[in-house]
Amino acid sequence: MAKYRVQNPATGEIVETFESATDGQIEQTLTAADSAYREWRERSVQERAAVVKRVAELFEERKDELAHLIAVEMGKSLAESIDEVEFATAIIDYYAVYGPSLITDSEIPSTIPGKAVIEHLPIGALLGVMPWNFPYYQVARFAAPNLLLGNTIILKHADICARSALTIQEIMEQAGVPVGGYQNVFASHDQIATMIADPRVQGVSLTGSERAGAIIGAQAGTHLKKAVLELGGIDPMVVLDSDDVAAVAADAWGFRTYNGGQVCNSNKRLIVMADIYDEFVAELKKLATGLVPGDPMTLGEGEFQPLSSRAAAETVHAQVQKALSEGATLEAGGVLSDGPSAYYSPAVLTGVPRDSESYREEIFGPVATVYKVHSDEEALELANDCALGLGGSVFSTDEARATRVAAKLEVGMAHVNIIAAEAAELPFGGVKRSGFGREMGPLGIGEFSNKRLFFVAK
Repeated sequence: MAKYRVQNPATGEIVETFESATDGQIEQTLTAADSAYREWRERSVQERAAVVKRVAELFEERKDELAHLIAVEMGKSLAESIDEVEFATAIIDYYAVYGPSLITDSEIPSTIPGKAVIEHLPIGALLGVMPWNFPYYQVARFAAPNLLLGNTIILKHADICARSALTIQEIMEQAGVPVGGYQNVFASHDQIATMIADPRVQGVSLTGSERAGAIIGAQAGTHLKKAVLELGGIDPMVVLDSDDVAAVAADAWGFRTYNGGQVCNSNKRLIVMADIYDEFVAELKKLATGLVPGDPMTLGEGEFQPLSSRAAAETVHAQVQKALSEGATLEAGGVLSDGPSAYYSPAVLTGVPRDSESYREEIFGPVATVYKVHSDEEALELANDCALGLGGSVFSTDEARATRVAAKLEVGMAHVNIIAAEAAELPFGGVKRSGFGREMGPLGIGEFSNKRLFFVAK
């Protein structure tokens, strides 16, 4: 099977294949990225902002086309695909509008006579290694701030997102990013290592698995390159109490099954107080019962989308079966379709033993795993008993109570009475084994900037 391809996960059909890059093409890419950087960084920030603004406008103009591409590539429903394009557009537009003010020079007091200024300057060509679950959003939050800053981008996308990846480059160039300023590469793992090692590349951003993060982080460290790593999570959603259990359960289910459950900061552990636990699980079971596979292009009520690939569906199924063998209970769903399609019916899982391997594993699919607790202290202890630390949320009718618990979550994004606050202006990232660095918001533009001290003595 071709490495870079479009393969419809609803049918298993390979729609299109692409040639992988040669080593010679990688060298040409590096040369072009460095050359474009030397020109792009000299443009005024207002000129760069105008180009980034035009990228956002083109995303909006081509929204339906872009959404259709990823619905075919990775099985996202057309409605969710449009949502993603709109979110990516908002992120790009945010940096076009607010980016210049985020990197304005700022004077700081100095005990040495003179003027001390902190500047925000670009550093060079950057490599992005991006996943398939949000083909546009992931790229937007990396590329938009860095192009605005004056860096150039080499983008290695997931092998199943080849057509959308090429289309992003087409839009970038159409908007006025100089040729070489944004380049898609169909690179191999060895070629990624080559690019990280090359002195023309000054940083690397990866969104992916812990394993991939450890490899990329090690390569970046070996060559003294800055890295941003976003490595997923097993985020807790703690429900302390509710005056409408059905509504909270419906919110939990909607977010957990969004994008087929293939979301880094999805609420993968539902931690529910004992007095409402049975009702909460019963509501989830209702929502999970009677669902049928649907066409991503026309997904309707009571239908579910495929996962991104047959391999992804088989992995999720194997993880659930392993949990069952370790003592968990499958309350609803959890049916793997016959091949070659990639459907896995959204599932409700309870009773995963805390001493099992499954307890420590992230399930990257539509599986709501529920735990029963008897106190705020037990809920917090369970929430923090995790090697990952991306996001987390706490729900209660008593905001002060929820705030006390949420304040002690060991995560990069803590929430009260909302599962995940997501907007272009809000930073995204985690702690512990969920990686390091932040994307989006005012922090996202600072990761790959030279925060240079400029001092003029008096």
